[in-house]
Amino acid sequence: MAREIDEGWIDEAIDRYRRLDQLRAEFDMVVASHSVSVHSPDDTIEVVVTAAGEITDVRISGSLHQRSAAEFAREIKAVVTSAAEAARWARAKLHGEIFGKLKED
Repeated sequence: MAREIDEGWIDEAIDRYRRLDQLRAEFDMVVASHSVSVHSPDDTIEVVVTAAGEITDVRISGSLHQRSAAEFAREIKAVVTSAAEAARWARAKLHGEIFGKLKED
């Protein structure tokens, strides 16, 4: 028995795949351009990170002379960890916003 192929279903699948490909490209572009600013617990170090996880800037305020190397290292570690978490959060939020469009179609 020969199987019938539903041309409409094939066209719909192709259109959906193209739409998904378009959304992936949009997601990659938005993730690379969206930045989040994170501060250390003592508010002396600021790290700017993209939703893709790339650190784009580090700013240090105040004097480094008043801190020991261990204190400074703890603050750097805390802010970099927070920046990684912020990037993951931003990426997840953007993913929901962009790929949520699939449900609307």
